[in-house]
Amino acid sequence: MFCRDCGEKLTLRFLENEGLVPFCPQCNSFKFPFFPVAVSMTVVNRSESKVLLARHVGDEAFKLFAGYIKKGESAEKAIPRELKEETRLSAVKWRYFGSRYHEAKDVLMLNFIVTADEEETTLNEELEEVRWCTPEEARDLIKKNSTAEYFLNGALNELGRKK
Repeated sequence: MFCRDCGEKLTLRFLENEGLVPFCPQCNSFKFPFFPVAVSMTVVNRSESKVLLARHVGDEAFKLFAGYIKKGESAEKAIPRELKEETRLSAVKWRYFGSRYHEAKDVLMLNFIVTADEEETTLNEELEEVRWCTPEEARDLIKKNSTAEYFLNGALNELGRKK
């Protein structure tokens, strides 16, 4: 590991209440590691009776919509941008649901329940299929034992309590 500020080789040094943390002797400071952050979206229609799922090119299973937050961008700005890029749908409103570390891609996922109008979608080159589903269909189609399944089940449970 090397310092992102000066390029010096980092060493591990003990920091109280943190344990071993990368340290730059040149900058004389601790350098906590960075990793990417992304939004995950459980997209529902206005009546919250349907969920929008996506199947990516080359994938068999359906997933939720997700995308990386760009440098300088907030999660709230990434949501409508990502949904528009992938489906041409507009996000009407959203609320934070929860977060989970996604080890497979070394990314922190921030999940939001996003309301969009139930309209015809336009696929981008990443997607093979987009489908509005009932909650039961969505639970059957979602990739099993995945971060997407974890967020979908949690969001549907949250929406069920609200009604």
